Amino acid sequence: MTEFWEENFKDKQAMWGFSPADAAFETVELFKRQGLKKILVPGFGYGRNAKPFMDEGFEVTGIEISETAIAIARREYGNQIKVHLGTVSDMPFDKETYDGIFCYALIHLLDNESRAKLIADCYKQLNEGGLMVFVAISTEDHAFGKGAIIDKNRFLTPHGVELFFYNLDAVKDEFGDFGLQDSEKIIEPSNSIKGKPGQIFWKIVCKKIANS
Repeated sequence: MTEFWEENFKDKQAMWGFSPADAAFETVELFKRQGLKKILVPGFGYGRNAKPFMDEGFEVTGIEISETAIAIARREYGNQIKVHLGTVSDMPFDKETYDGIFCYALIHLLDNESRAKLIADCYKQLNEGGLMVFVAISTEDHAFGKGAIIDKNRFLTPHGVELFFYNLDAVKDEFGDFGLQDSEKIIEPSNSIKGKPGQIFWKIVCKKIANS
């Protein structure tokens, strides 16, 4: 996976542009209401979805698999950005705990074991009362079922990316033991470009419960 993403970032650079996802802005507002300050962003990329948090004064730490993506982020947002280089499968990268975690469009790239580990590792690094928000692709998205089937709801897409598509049962199964508070279907971007339908995701919110 490291080589795949490194080559993609080398070739396409800022492949999703620099406009943050709508879910990033929504999560910033959620975290602000809860008084959260210290944030972890697994799947940092080149920082587009971390930028709204940085702009609002959050202390942000990222995890990113691609050196090229980190270099783009530092070029755009400054060398002071704190990002651990490596795969989320190697979490934790530090002994810090965080008030909030925002993980956008990453978890569905992982296999069953790696998804479970990522959720558990994030929860362990979450402070009591803290929130973690995951955005994961839905079985209702137009890409569902396209490509070679790997396992139930998991496909190798024509672009060479392995995707696991979530339905409500999968959300409950994977997040139910980790303080699942809310799950809702969202469309990204919310204002779709004509002729290019938005993607359908689940936005999943979990809260760290005392003594768990």
